[in-house]
Amino acid sequence: MAFSTTPDWFHISDEDDVVWESRPHPITMGVGLPAGLVLTLFGFVLAGWTASDGVGVLTVLGVLLLIGGLALAGARYLVWTNTRYVITTSELYKKYGVISRDVTQFRLDRVQNTSLNQSMIGRALGYGDLTVYTAGSGDPELTFERVPSPERASSLLSDQLDETSSNDQVV
Repeated sequence: MAFSTTPDWFHISDEDDVVWESRPHPITMGVGLPAGLVLTLFGFVLAGWTASDGVGVLTVLGVLLLIGGLALAGARYLVWTNTRYVITTSELYKKYGVISRDVTQFRLDRVQNTSLNQSMIGRALGYGDLTVYTAGSGDPELTFERVPSPERASSLLSDQLDETSSNDQVV
């Protein structure tokens, strides 16, 4: 599941490999995406229907609804598509941000504990939160929110943590 080209926010060494890469479950877009699409469609129909009589208040309202709906749906989509989670053979990465960018990176050898949380809805729809705790801190250091197939991500992370601890004991 490697990147076809390495993004500028992602720095991987030659001996490191991508084990898992994902973005949040599409449910993360919430009601904003469908609401934006409905507003866009309603605005398009209203503007098109009323434009035949000339530009009036309803036509302007239709165009404003169309623009607002596109902005709402586009914003939700951009937030979703610009959030990435990566597990490599030696590090964890979380990237989010549309205008500004925030990248959190931890070496696996710093990870003390992990937890997987799924709500009832999350179990039904196949998403959950994977939280990582690092040595020296009781607070969560990194959370992959609404990860699709969280059991798989958790299992792959556990495998990498086992591999990392085995390599540390050999050295």
